[in-house]
Amino acid sequence: MTAFLLYEQSGPVVTLTMNSPQTRNALTGNNAPQEFFEACERIARDASVRVVILTATGTVFSSGGNLKHMQELFDASPAALRTWYREGIQRVATALYNLDVPTIAAVNGPAIGAGCDLTCMCDIRIASEAASFSESFVKVGLIPGDGGAWLLPRVVGMSKAAEMTFTGDAVSAAEALACGLVSLVVPADRLMDEARSLANRIAANPGGALRLSKRLLREGQHMRLESLLEMSAGFQALAHKTPQHVEAVNAFVEKRKPVFGDD
Repeated sequence: MTAFLLYEQSGPVVTLTMNSPQTRNALTGNNAPQEFFEACERIARDASVRVVILTATGTVFSSGGNLKHMQELFDASPAALRTWYREGIQRVATALYNLDVPTIAAVNGPAIGAGCDLTCMCDIRIASEAASFSESFVKVGLIPGDGGAWLLPRVVGMSKAAEMTFTGDAVSAAEALACGLVSLVVPADRLMDEARSLANRIAANPGGALRLSKRLLREGQHMRLESLLEMSAGFQALAHKTPQHVEAVNAFVEKRKPVFGDD
C-alpha cells in the first residue's frame, strides 16, 4: 500500500506531504489518521526537529472525509461511529495540534471540511492563490466531528467561524487572508519556497525556546493572565540556564552570528 503521508527531513525542518491525489487527499477510508499519529510521535521523539511543514500533492490540499467511504458507514451503529471518530480523525487533531514544535500548513488548493480543520491544527497557514477553505460539513448533513468547532473560532473568531460552519460556503485565499485564516497568500509556484523560507527563519532559533514559546501560546488561549505569568516565569528560569541563551547573548555583545548546538 502506498503511504498516504510522505515524511522528509532537511536539517531541522520536517515536511509532511499528503500524497493521495487520486482521492483528493481524503482523510478517511485509508490509513491517513494512523500515519499522521505515527509521524507526530516520530517528530516528538526527535529533538533535532524545530519546524514542521504540512502540504499536499495534486491540486487539492485535502477534501476531508471520503464521501464514497461514508456510504459504507450508513449501516454502522452510533456506538461504532463514535469509536471510529475517536480512534481516527480525532487522534489527528490531538497529535498535530499538540506537537511541541511550530507547524506551518502550506495550503496548495481547496481545504474542505476536515481538510480545512487540518490547517487550523497548525500554528501558521500560508496559502497558494489557488487555495480555498470550506467548513462544509453541514452541506452533507454532518457536524465538524474532528474538533473544528473548537479550532476554527480560535483562528478566525466566533462570528466568522459561525458563518463558515452554518453556510458551508468556501472562502477564497484572499478572503482567508482578510479574516486571518492565513497569514500570507502567494502564487502557486512560490508556495513551497515561501514555506521553506519561513520554516528556515523559525528554525534558525533555539529549539528549546521555540518549544517553550509554543506551549505558552497554547496555554495562553485558556489560562488567566496571572496563571500564564507564573508559568512564564518558570519557563524563563529554565531558558536562562540553557547554553543557547548564553551563546545568543554573547554573540550579540560580540557582534557575531550565534552558533547553536543541539537542544
